Amino acid sequence: MAANRASRPRRDPNTNSNYEKIVTSKIAVNYDIDFGKKRLEGNVVLSMKALVDGVKDIVLDTSFLDIKSVIVEDAKSEWTLKDRKEPYGSPLVITLAEGISKGKEVQIDVALATTNECTALQWLDPAQTPNKKHPYMFSQCQAIHARSVLPCQDTPDVKAPVTYTLRSPHFTLASGHLTTHDEAANKYTYEQPIPIPSYLIAFASGDIKSLPIGPRSQVYSGPDEVKGCQWEFEDDTENYIKIAESIVFEYAWKTYNVLVLPNSFPYGGMENPVVTFATPTVVSKDRANIDVIAHELSHSWSGNLVSNASWEHFWLNEGWTTYLERRIQARLHGEPHRDFSAIIGWKALEDSIKGYGEDHEYTKLVLNLDSKDPDDAFSSIPYEKGYVFIDYLEKLVSREKWDKFIPHYFGTWKLKSLDSFEFKATLLDFFASDSEATNLLNSVAWDDWFYKPGFPPKPNYDDTLVKGCYALAEKWHARSSQSFTPNSSDIDGWTANQSVVFLEKIQSYPAPPIPKEDVVLLGDTYGYAKSSNVELVSRYFAVGLMAKEESVYKPTGELLGTVGRMKFVRPLFRLLEKCDRKYAIEVFEKNKNFYHPICRAMVEKDLFGDKKA
Repeated sequence: MAANRASRPRRDPNTNSNYEKIVTSKIAVNYDIDFGKKRLEGNVVLSMKALVDGVKDIVLDTSFLDIKSVIVEDAKSEWTLKDRKEPYGSPLVITLAEGISKGKEVQIDVALATTNECTALQWLDPAQTPNKKHPYMFSQCQAIHARSVLPCQDTPDVKAPVTYTLRSPHFTLASGHLTTHDEAANKYTYEQPIPIPSYLIAFASGDIKSLPIGPRSQVYSGPDEVKGCQWEFEDDTENYIKIAESIVFEYAWKTYNVLVLPNSFPYGGMENPVVTFATPTVVSKDRANIDVIAHELSHSWSGNLVSNASWEHFWLNEGWTTYLERRIQARLHGEPHRDFSAIIGWKALEDSIKGYGEDHEYTKLVLNLDSKDPDDAFSSIPYEKGYVFIDYLEKLVSREKWDKFIPHYFGTWKLKSLDSFEFKATLLDFFASDSEATNLLNSVAWDDWFYKPGFPPKPNYDDTLVKGCYALAEKWHARSSQSFTPNSSDIDGWTANQSVVFLEKIQSYPAPPIPKEDVVLLGDTYGYAKSSNVELVSRYFAVGLMAKEESVYKPTGELLGTVGRMKFVRPLFRLLEKCDRKYAIEVFEKNKNFYHPICRAMVEKDLFGDKKA
C-alpha cells in the first residue's frame, strides 16, 4: 500500500498531512484522563517512515490541540502550528535538521493536551450519566475528529498499530486488547497490533461494568444497565460472528465486545475494533434493534480490515457493511427478512435524497469532498445506495459466484485502503476468466452508479412482510372517507420493525399524512406513544409533527432531551422547527450541552444554517 502511494496524486482531500511523502507506521498514545479539567494530557509518539528521499518537513493534522513540545529522535525539534482552516484544523509542521532518506524511520514525540473545543470527546458530569454517581468520557473520531485528540495523519488511507497507556480513576476501555491494569496507578494499557486508521482510535472511561454475551464477547455498560444489555445481546452475538465468518473468513480481532454508552452517543454504533461503541437505544427490551450489532460486527471486515481510502468513497465501508449485515440476518431469519430490511433502508434513502435534493453532490456514491466537511455528507445514502449497488452486482453475476468473490475481495485488500476504482478493477480481474460474468460486468453503467446523483434503480424487493403494514397504513390514511375502526389487534403478531414500516408508510403520504385528530388515537391504540422502543416512538412523533398535532410537541421535546442519536435527533428537530420554531430552539438551547459535539454542530446547522446558536 505505502510503496505505491508516493507516485500517486493525493487521494484524500480532507487531510492536511503530507502522507504521500512520509507515513505513520506505529502510534503510542499516553494520556492522563483529567475529569476535573475535562481534558487529556500527556504525549503521543508516532513512528514514521519516509516514502521518498529528502523529507525535511512532516505535516500532521491537529485541531484545537494545545501542543507543548515536539521531540524528534530524542532531540527538541523546530515546529510550527499553522493557522486554522475550517474544517480541517491547524497543520502541525515539524521541520527536520536533515532530510530523511527513503525507507528510514523516525520517532516524533509530541507533548500536548486536548482543549475544551475538542470535537471528538464528550465529557459528562455525574448528573448526565445514567446512575448520576460518576463522570464519564468517550471519544468519537469518525470522520476527521481524531486530529482533535492527537496529532496524526487523519486519513483512512493510513493505517498503523496503536498502543494506549491511559490513566484514569475510573474503568477505561480502548479499541484494543487490555494487556496490563495497574490498580495502584489507575493505569490501563491496551494493544492493537492490527493496523487501523486514525478514525478507529477510541477510548472511554467511567462507571463501567461487564458481563459475558458469548464465548468471545463481553458487554460493557453502567452497573445498573449491564444486566439488561446482557439479555439484549447474549442470544445473537456469537451467531452473528459465526455467520459472518462463514460469509467472509475468520474474525481477525480475537474478541468482539460491545460498550453501551450513555444516551448522548450520536450514532447507532461505532465500529471501533474489539469494542463496538453502541447507543442505548439499541437496548429496547425486545431484541428488536440488535441489527445494529450485526452491522457493527460486519465492519470488522468492511471498514476495519478493508477501509475506504477517503471519505469520498465512504460507500465502500457502509454499502458493504449493510450488505453483510443483511446477509447475516437472512441466514438467521430467512431471505424475506433481507428484503424487509432493504425496504426499511429504501425509505431512509428516500428521506436522505429528498433532504439534500435529487441533484445534490452528496446523493452520489463517489463524492467530491474537496474543501468540504465529511460530516456534512453523512447520511443514509452511502449505506443504502451502496447496498443497492452491491445487491445489484450480486444478482447480476449470481449468488453462487458472488459468494466466491466476497472472501477474495476482503483477502486482497486486508489491512489496506482502496477507492471505488480499485474495487471495480478487483471485481473485473476476479471474473476475467469467466466470460459470462465479464460480459455482464462490462454492461454495468459504472459511471452512472458512481457519479449520477439521486436515486438508483429501485430493486423489486420481496414485500411479503410489508403488505399488511402498507394495507393498515392505507386504512389510516383514508379513515376520514372510509369506515375503519382501529383496534390493538390490527398489529397482533407484528414485529417492532413491521410497526416501523407501517409508521414510515404513513409518513410517506403528503402532510398531513393522517387527520390531526387521529394522531392521539393512533398512539393510544397501538401503544406507540409510550413505547420504550425509540425506533417506534420517534416515528410516531414524526407522524404527529407532520399533522401538526400539538399534543406531541412537548413529548418530542422531552425525547430530544434524553436521546442524542442523530438518526432521531436531527429529523425530529427539523419537523419540530416547522411546527414551532421558538419551542424547537428552546429545546435545543436547553439540551445542547447534553449532545455530543458532532451532533450539536449538525443540529446547529439544521436550525441556524452557518450561524451558530
